Amino acid sequence: MTTETNAKDDFFKIDPEAHLIGNMEAVNHFPGVQMWWRAIENISRPMVTGMPDSFLLGLEEWEMLKSADPQILLRCMDKHGVDIACLLPESMMDTTGYTSRWCTNGEMAKVVESNPDRFMYQPNISPIKQRGVANAVWELNYWVKERGAKIFKFYPPEDTYINDPELLPFYEKAQELDIVLDIHTGFCWVPPGKSKYALPIQLDDVARDFPGLKIVAFHMGYPYCDDLNMVAMGHPNVYVCLSLLVPWALCAPRKFAKIIGEALRFVGPDKIIWGTDYAGFGFQMAAAVKGMKEFQIPQDMQQGYGYPAITEDDRRKMFGGNLARLMGMDTKRRI
Repeated sequence: MTTETNAKDDFFKIDPEAHLIGNMEAVNHFPGVQMWWRAIENISRPMVTGMPDSFLLGLEEWEMLKSADPQILLRCMDKHGVDIACLLPESMMDTTGYTSRWCTNGEMAKVVESNPDRFMYQPNISPIKQRGVANAVWELNYWVKERGAKIFKFYPPEDTYINDPELLPFYEKAQELDIVLDIHTGFCWVPPGKSKYALPIQLDDVARDFPGLKIVAFHMGYPYCDDLNMVAMGHPNVYVCLSLLVPWALCAPRKFAKIIGEALRFVGPDKIIWGTDYAGFGFQMAAAVKGMKEFQIPQDMQQGYGYPAITEDDRRKMFGGNLARLMGMDTKRRI
């Protein structure tokens, strides 16, 4: 298999969703964790069905194997030209009856500090309500003021509705601290998380009440992409993120054309953010990079739906420029 690198291009790439799973052995006995694992094969089917042989033949063996080793993540980043990964420790406390996390923010911090030029803190602040809003506010304040974190994750399916009134003090503090808040939107892909907690229309309430809060909606609110686009169109502080879905640019191109075409038309290229949803498999990053670099909306869909063509400037913004602007980062430095 080829070892050719894809790193040489002009796009500064920031991955806002690079997961740290941690050592699962300590929690695999929980029924909720076993339920989560049973769903994984079903998730992989729609994400890789139809993938062209030319892409699969271009992968190395190690990219097809799941690894929790941060060095493998770094190897993926080097090969595919990803400059920065915002490391996201999986919480998933609903799977363990709220007794423990899969990976703690402290574990994440050790990995970031082992290579601060390539990794960024992304503390997972979930769950907020289940552990007490005051505790979540304290931790948010700590990571910003003591450790300099700029971007955080909230995973509603393990906690409560995005617009739950009890979360208002948390959102108020997040707005005050001027952080970027990534929020899982759309269906929960893995039970026992509850999809009803993450419907993108709920962002309308939060964005209206906290217009200075920088919200990034992961997964385009799938399958409610239209709902999310309408919310983001009306609220300048809501950004949409393609994480998880970009491989469809390769294996389901007309489906992806509709997703990104609608976002470009309703939201605009200045508020669309790329992402991989990396969870230990190198091919996830490979597909997300190749898809965003090479995909173009078919001419008949541009003409029939009014979708704009994707420009090189659009790709630059989506790959890293938009998120870098939100975090006040310099994109001139490359790997």
